[in-house]
Amino acid sequence: MDERALDDGEEDATGGEDDATEEASRIEQTAVAVPAARRSMQLQALAAEAVVETATVETAAVAAVADKLHDQPTQQIPSTRGLPQSPTEDTRHSSTTATTPLDAMRAEEVVRTRMFLKFCIGIVAASLIAMKLAGGDVYAQAVVTCGCVIVLVTSTYFLYVTRDAAKFTTSRLTIIAIAITVGAQGGVYYWGIASPVTALILYGIYFFSFGASRRSTFAIYALCAAMHAALSVAIIAGWLEDRGLIKSTQMAMREQVVSQLVVQFLYAMAFVTGRASRKTMIDAVERLEKAVRAVSQREALLAEARAELDRALRVGGPGRYTDQEVGSYRLGMLIGRGGMGEVYEATSVHDGGDAAVKLLHPGALSDPQQVRRFLRETEASAKLECENVVSVLEVGTTAGEIPFLAMERLRGFDLAHHLRRKRRIGLSQVVAMTRQIGEGLRVARDAGIVHRDIKPHNLFLSERDGKLTWKILDFGVSKVGRTGTLTRGHVVGTPGYMAPEQARGDDVDYRADLYSLGAIAYRCLTGHPPFTGKDVPTTLYDVVYKMPTRPSALAEVGEDVDRALALAMAKRPDDRFQSGAELADALSAAAQGTLAIGLRTRADELIAKHAWGQRL
Repeated sequence: MDERALDDGEEDATGGEDDATEEASRIEQTAVAVPAARRSMQLQALAAEAVVETATVETAAVAAVADKLHDQPTQQIPSTRGLPQSPTEDTRHSSTTATTPLDAMRAEEVVRTRMFLKFCIGIVAASLIAMKLAGGDVYAQAVVTCGCVIVLVTSTYFLYVTRDAAKFTTSRLTIIAIAITVGAQGGVYYWGIASPVTALILYGIYFFSFGASRRSTFAIYALCAAMHAALSVAIIAGWLEDRGLIKSTQMAMREQVVSQLVVQFLYAMAFVTGRASRKTMIDAVERLEKAVRAVSQREALLAEARAELDRALRVGGPGRYTDQEVGSYRLGMLIGRGGMGEVYEATSVHDGGDAAVKLLHPGALSDPQQVRRFLRETEASAKLECENVVSVLEVGTTAGEIPFLAMERLRGFDLAHHLRRKRRIGLSQVVAMTRQIGEGLRVARDAGIVHRDIKPHNLFLSERDGKLTWKILDFGVSKVGRTGTLTRGHVVGTPGYMAPEQARGDDVDYRADLYSLGAIAYRCLTGHPPFTGKDVPTTLYDVVYKMPTRPSALAEVGEDVDRALALAMAKRPDDRFQSGAELADALSAAAQGTLAIGLRTRADELIAKHAWGQRL
């Protein structure tokens, strides 16, 4: 994997490249497209703080070993088991939500067609009344009456069927259009081929030209033009008696021919104008959608960058334990701080080797829950020996009985850092990441450990001797073994990346971590978090009851990638991939458009049941 694909010009973490001034500048650039004066004022304040703290922050980018999770705080809230639905929303009868311009146009076409059919029924009623008042040839009256009946019956039937928008299909629309065209020709025969009634057919052609299928709309136009032309030729040539109220045969032959050519020209212009108007509308909606999506992405990135800047300003320089010996290590500068502990760079007093030492915060010693969580992290981490899990070097307590955990010193940056610098990550890099992190999760599964807080801040791209390796950090809220956890009755994890069963407060297994890995792959490929609720309850509700936006609507990825991510983020654990390797293999195949038929079938069935962007 080429690290430059993730982060252009990235230096060793000790180089201090990621200073706070650069961070604040990037935040301001991100916010340009967001029209909010309030946000600009906040950014200026952050930038001012960053300038003051630059010297301190230069050390903040040093390997954020194990304590990065507090950048995006892990939540521990009362269990949401049986999470209630919103009192203002009944998801069983929720309306279809358009997720792309074409979806929006299709929804609009259903409404527009129903309005047109109601208009047709009104025209039928008006025609019958006008016929009674105007009189005319009896045979022509019979013809127009039959035409009105055809239009009335088909329009009423289609209105009844399309009460359910899912039953609106192109084939049904084509059938109704043919029926209306045939019925309309009865009106032309009664009123006359040169009468103003042709304007109604002109309107009908324009209306149907807005349809989604170019082939069917052209067929409808061609049918209208051909039937009118055939009727006109038959009357002008004398093959069919002109029984219309406005008789064209009273005009000279040249005038009749020219008038009908004008009618055909107007029909053609109505079709061309309708298709061009549809294309213009779709282009406008797509531009608007892209603008709205860009603002949404920038707001999400801004929130992430602001949280990182806040954290960066809190670390760097000497800490309370700097220059003290803890176990086999002498502590150096403070390189990380969270709600539960502090991380120091350290050097072995025996061989001078580098390490990172995490100590429980003294203020947390009075909280038994925090102490147990710290001990849980040391217990879980010490059990795992894997290249893709941060290595534990020593576990113990200080002379003051403060627990500590010594880990390998990592050089590089976490995934959250890379995503702030580059919104999206290439599919090949995502495949490599999921494969390596998946291997770490496999080792954890074999050891009976569920991480429960897989998120970008806890995935670290480490560089050692020119080799890049993804590692899992921070097992502080992990579940060890089959016994009860330390968080019974609470939901723990980061809401935007936790699995639905975890958001409900149910017991979880390794498949919850695989869901989180799938959610991270979604974030990397689309440049947008899967769920961005305004608060924690809203986000938890969406995690349980909603599917995120279709990936291909957010980024240029294929349908097979949509399918792979649908399986990775399935609401039911049984529907998901059962290992990180399976997810990596599926994404790799999806990149080539060669996803296995079995997986395609599973994914299509799942998407049909839980569609992208829809509430369950």
